[in-house]
Amino acid sequence: MENTMETAFDVVNFLGLLFVLIFGILVAIAIVLFVIDRSQTGDAIRRNYPVIGRFRHLFSELGEFFRQYFFAMDREELPFNRAQREWVGRAGEGKGNTVAFGSTRNLAVPGTPIFVNDPFPPLDDEYASTEPLLIGQTARIPYLAPSIFNISGMSYGAISKPAVQSLSRGANEAGVWLNTGEGGLSPFHLEGGCDLVYQIGTAKFGVRDEHGNLSDEKLREVAAHDSMRMFEIKMAQGAKPGKGGILPGEKVTEEIAAIRGLRIGQDGISPNRHREIDTYDHLLDMIAHIRDVTGKPVGIKTVVGSEEAFREFFEIISRRAEDSPDFITIDGGEGGTGAAPMPLIDLVGMPVREALPLVADLREEYGLNDRIRLVASGKLVNPGDIAWALAAGADFVTSARGFMFALGCIQALKCNKNTCPTGITTHDPRFQKGLVVERKYTRVARYAKAIVKEVETIAHSVGVSEPRKLRRRHVRLVQPNGRSVPMNEVFPRPSAR
Repeated sequence: MENTMETAFDVVNFLGLLFVLIFGILVAIAIVLFVIDRSQTGDAIRRNYPVIGRFRHLFSELGEFFRQYFFAMDREELPFNRAQREWVGRAGEGKGNTVAFGSTRNLAVPGTPIFVNDPFPPLDDEYASTEPLLIGQTARIPYLAPSIFNISGMSYGAISKPAVQSLSRGANEAGVWLNTGEGGLSPFHLEGGCDLVYQIGTAKFGVRDEHGNLSDEKLREVAAHDSMRMFEIKMAQGAKPGKGGILPGEKVTEEIAAIRGLRIGQDGISPNRHREIDTYDHLLDMIAHIRDVTGKPVGIKTVVGSEEAFREFFEIISRRAEDSPDFITIDGGEGGTGAAPMPLIDLVGMPVREALPLVADLREEYGLNDRIRLVASGKLVNPGDIAWALAAGADFVTSARGFMFALGCIQALKCNKNTCPTGITTHDPRFQKGLVVERKYTRVARYAKAIVKEVETIAHSVGVSEPRKLRRRHVRLVQPNGRSVPMNEVFPRPSAR
């Protein structure tokens, strides 16, 4: 009994000493932090409120987390809200996306599209179905694109190896194309066997010579892949129109250097524009040259700044029809990227909901509907977004962030820090191991198929047999006074020339 009491007494003494030691260490740390905070001059809060002022930064960091999971309503978050992300998540898992008890969407928000249901829609056995559409009729090897919904440009380097592998395999299973992004063609793009669109950025990664100029030899090498269907010249992207980028030399590994045509350790600098293109005529010259070298359709990706600039573009195209782009991808000024200056993300470039109808009208006015395909891009991730774009005049829609959500993106907003917790935009093996290709590629495929199916459901409801037969009269847009008006009144079609 005595031994038991002595042991208990010893344990209590030990715990007491441990508590004193820990308390002493905490006090010492607090004193050191107090001295540091009081003597530093960079942060006024920490200088005036030593130690406790540090909690302000901690709470600011955690605020983003708490808002996402506890405080923000389903439709409140930006850039994408919980309802949008969860729809993609359920679609990727192959789960039903039916809901009960009514919509949670505020239908009084100006600009909200409301589709006009047909009083006598087709019967269920006359269900609307998507038809393939030809791109590049004048190219030696045109492309019969099977899907209205495809994967937008995401470079290997900006996203991880398992992310590219998952997208490639998923795109193949769903029958959609995958845009390589401006980082060049990697083996991981090819291994899934999907249709590919090669994006030529301002640095011409992967198709450049040792001086950084466009290389016809490398263009032919890329075009020789059977899965390479088209080429896209990137003039601008929505998140940073008029601004280039840089891949720091420390990230240019042997593998990245080989793919992008750089030296190991060399900074990968993307100029703000193609140096040899400073007029629309020069742009058409490059389009014609790449199409002649590769034999495949060639288009451009850009952001609309004004109607005048695009009208000039179409005016020149009308005089040089043989050099016309085979497609034009319109990225909205609200488009996304891993990293861009906030003023450009927030303030530069037309949103896609204004830009797309404008370009579609110009294309029709100049009689180029059958010659130039129109691709819409920019925060279009749910069926209603895609159906709206088709009604506004698009032939195809591409999405990057929708497919990132399908891969498991939680909108942690860490894309530019190499600490993406889901392994999508990081090259840290610790995080990449969470992205299991065999699991994620099926989510990519299911998401793409679900989008097409749901858009076909909307098309069926409004009484058309194919999603591209949606017209502006099939959509009403909510106005500031709460009433909705037909989209064809907001954006009336022009008279053809």
